[in-house]
Amino acid sequence: MDKRRVVITGLGVVAPNGIDKTEFTQALQQGTSGIQFIPELADLNFSCQIAGKPNISKDYLNHYFNKVQLRGLAATGLEYGVIAGKDAWQDAGLSIPEEEEDPRWDTGVIFGTGILGVDKFREAIYKVDEGNVRRLGSNTVIQTMASGISAFLGGMLGCGNIVTTNSSACSTGTEAVLMAYDRIASGQAEIILAGSTSDSGPYVWGGFDAMRILPHKYNDNPITASRPMSASASGFVPGAGAGALVIESLESALNRKANIYAEIAGGAVNSGGHRNGGSMTAPNSKAVQQCIRSAIAQAKIHPKDIDAINGHLTATTKDPVEIENWSIALERNGKDFPYINSLKSLTGHCLAASGSIESVASVLQIKEGYIFGNINTEDLHPEITTMIPKQKIPETTLAIAPKIVAKASFGFGDVNACVIFKKYSE
Repeated sequence: MDKRRVVITGLGVVAPNGIDKTEFTQALQQGTSGIQFIPELADLNFSCQIAGKPNISKDYLNHYFNKVQLRGLAATGLEYGVIAGKDAWQDAGLSIPEEEEDPRWDTGVIFGTGILGVDKFREAIYKVDEGNVRRLGSNTVIQTMASGISAFLGGMLGCGNIVTTNSSACSTGTEAVLMAYDRIASGQAEIILAGSTSDSGPYVWGGFDAMRILPHKYNDNPITASRPMSASASGFVPGAGAGALVIESLESALNRKANIYAEIAGGAVNSGGHRNGGSMTAPNSKAVQQCIRSAIAQAKIHPKDIDAINGHLTATTKDPVEIENWSIALERNGKDFPYINSLKSLTGHCLAASGSIESVASVLQIKEGYIFGNINTEDLHPEITTMIPKQKIPETTLAIAPKIVAKASFGFGDVNACVIFKKYSE
């Protein structure tokens, strides 16, 4: 059976450099960083005292949660995900049904996370240890179960199709997009809100600081700290946020006369199995290359059709290896290599939310007709410059309209995901 065409009709984002689509788009085009000094991290003796943290005010939350829901709310990942998800839904021109209506059987939610409500967990642990179980509150479970984010959004939007949460470390968001794509392409749903979210704060970022994989020399100059593809890169800057995409069958979108941002041509997910150099923290290059090739084959395009790559590129020693993997998988190098960028230079590594936020950025490039620049790449890694020319890694936004963008995420646990977005054409 031929697969149905699948398009994107709504976008929502909560990122360190923009808490809605308009702010985020401006930040992309202007190269605005959202990385900042976090006093709490300094007070707790973190080596890395900077992070990409969305600036959400308590008043802003009133637009998305009622008074009962706000009571005891302490899960930043839930906050970010609900904001991004609701914004995407409304951006797609979809209504929120009344409570007395039946569920919409053809709409669903696939919204991933790595961990949810870690601050609420901490609060609950102290209360339990003090014998104050009755003071935990009725919404503790919702805020701390991983599927709390998809369940909350599914209930808000009245979804009657699949409502679930996936979790695959840094690949989570990209994987969620592909899970939604597969379900719609196969005719099992018409509309799915897909995305991912990640909590912010010291209890999420502390483990990475302990691993000594975060930069510690830029606490006085946060904007220069995240340096993907740079020779002076010294680790990823932790971040947080959420991205959301309304993914829809083309038939449904046309019937609704919806605004179409882009089409999903296809994609692939796989694992390196912790073989051939792959591990909990390092990718198996053969698996990465296989994932890219499979995504291209599934999308029924040629490697030379790809105009730009929105890479994983975390500002670690693996950045040159990633460039090499793309070059091998695409059989393209030198001047023939596509343009490539890394959103992490502007946001830091938003962990489980990174794939979805970066997918939003990829789609915006296609819809608005530009390729956003990479900051902090004035000293490109010499291994990278032997493979591709500097002009393929733009420092500022290029007025070049990409028709096909490849977005990939390579996560802890040796898991990979690659999705191919393309310009919609009738």
